[in-house]
Amino acid sequence: MAAFATIGAAPEPDIIIPVEGMRASNLVDSWDKDRAGGRIHHAIDIQAPLGTPVLAAMDGRIEKLFASKRGGLTIYQRSADGRLILYYAHLQGYRRGHAEGQAVKRGQVIGTVGASGNADPSFPHLHFQMLATVPGSGWQDGEPINPYPLLTGKRRLRQVRNP
Repeated sequence: MAAFATIGAAPEPDIIIPVEGMRASNLVDSWDKDRAGGRIHHAIDIQAPLGTPVLAAMDGRIEKLFASKRGGLTIYQRSADGRLILYYAHLQGYRRGHAEGQAVKRGQVIGTVGASGNADPSFPHLHFQMLATVPGSGWQDGEPINPYPLLTGKRRLRQVRNP
């Protein structure tokens, strides 16, 4: 039986907004918005000034530090229970000394807001995505979950079993 994260009513992992000083009332739900090339946005964009600290949204481990054409400087973090991958993109930079395999605590600075990759330089932001996955899966594998309702307290995560 494989376990995976899903949206539900029971409180589960503690999650915070991954941009320092950002309040839930400032978030915009950009999930499912159209993007260039016929893509659908399966994340939310959190606008903040260039260089604003990006925080680990929950306890976990850094799976991958990666630079790509679209995402720019990125971080893939696996949750402590292994059932979520958190993806932070368009970063200006990583926290000094950051390395793959490193444990991180919720609220710890892991990078800074930027406009790297295909982000509009006049719109610095954090592209934040969550993927439901299974322990031991690849760092890029999983089913997207809309983080907006979780970060605004409208819904919580719970763990369920998939027969």
